[in-house]
Amino acid sequence: MTAQFLAGQPVAEAVLDDLSARVKALRDRGVVPGLGTILVGDDAASAGYVRKKHETCEAVGIRSFHEQVAGNATQADLLAAVSRLNDDSAVHGFLIQHPVPGHFDFNAALLHMDPTKDADGLHPVNLGRLVLQEDGPVPCTPAGIQAMLAHYEIETQGKHLVVIGRGPTLGRPLSLLMTTKHPHANCAVTVVHTGVSDLVAHARQADIVVAAVGVPGFVTKDMIKPGAVVVSGGISWKGKKLLADVDESVGEIASWITPRLGGVGPTTVAMLLRNTVTLAEAHSAP
Repeated sequence: MTAQFLAGQPVAEAVLDDLSARVKALRDRGVVPGLGTILVGDDAASAGYVRKKHETCEAVGIRSFHEQVAGNATQADLLAAVSRLNDDSAVHGFLIQHPVPGHFDFNAALLHMDPTKDADGLHPVNLGRLVLQEDGPVPCTPAGIQAMLAHYEIETQGKHLVVIGRGPTLGRPLSLLMTTKHPHANCAVTVVHTGVSDLVAHARQADIVVAAVGVPGFVTKDMIKPGAVVVSGGISWKGKKLLADVDESVGEIASWITPRLGGVGPTTVAMLLRNTVTLAEAHSAP
């Protein structure tokens, strides 16, 4: 068996085409959607992610705003940047690029954010809405993975999905999202992590496996049952080379697999912009 690729770019392009029309409709009413970013420190990968977000904003007609916080600044400086974007009426949604340098408190900064401007869907208020299955911005990488499964018509209803990893930006919110009564969710979800001794046994039972650990090649083909769908959500870097959580050999037995490049990444950006446009529509509603 040779797996088919779950390529993210076609999924992202479909989302962005829809957003272009929605942005035009807003602009025709005199509303220009605005996305803000806060980058703390000078991590090259994080800077690259932020740059890509701004480039994609420009492509669909969204204005972008940026706050740079020095790596040797204080928590008060970060909170001040959050306050400026909270108070800027031209900014409909914004995010704090994660991770931040160790002496900053990301969660405290997140709590300082206006939840009605949470473009990343990570504010506790919006995670609470996800728990309650109410409308609100959904964390971008989980939403992107769901959109990929929908785009490639991969059945999720009643399927067993195993999430490897329990982080706050992917593993935890994905487990919530994929248990909702959404037509492209409604899964039985198992979350495994370093505290689970029989992690491999759980993974081998899954119809869909999502790796969210940030460890290169963590998922190997002996962990996957033949025909499973495998998504590499976590990434890491070796110099300038991006490394996936899933070893490429998994493609020999999976039915679908994300490629090392062009997998989940493009859909994450697209979902960020979708959240921003949705927030702009809500803010400008009569």
